[in-house]
Amino acid sequence: MKKNTGFIRVIKAAGYSWKGLKAGWQHEAAIRQELLALVLAVIIAFSLSFSAIERILLVGSVVLVVVIELLNSAIEAVVDRIGTEYHVLSGRAKDMGSAAVLVTSLLGLFIWIMLFIGYFQRL
Repeated sequence: MKKNTGFIRVIKAAGYSWKGLKAGWQHEAAIRQELLALVLAVIIAFSLSFSAIERILLVGSVVLVVVIELLNSAIEAVVDRIGTEYHVLSGRAKDMGSAAVLVTSLLGLFIWIMLFIGYFQRL
């Protein structure tokens, strides 16, 4: 079987990525909420007087949360596919994925607080 290379591979990979985003949207409420937060972040970042770097940090911090949530959802799907009975390693994998989302969210919150403190000090 011949492997796809070059531009065909890129097109197919983009299709798989789109399929993953659609699955996240359809099956994960957290991803829908975080994508809404991303839209709001873009609106806020470009509506107020932030520098380009500040805008990148504001929007990027929310994008990072979405990325980690997608990975967490993928971990949960794989664990659930293996079996629904409780196993300590399954629980650990899910808990660690959830912790990654929490840590990333706290980082994003810190970035937003610090940038808004600076924003209000400039007024």
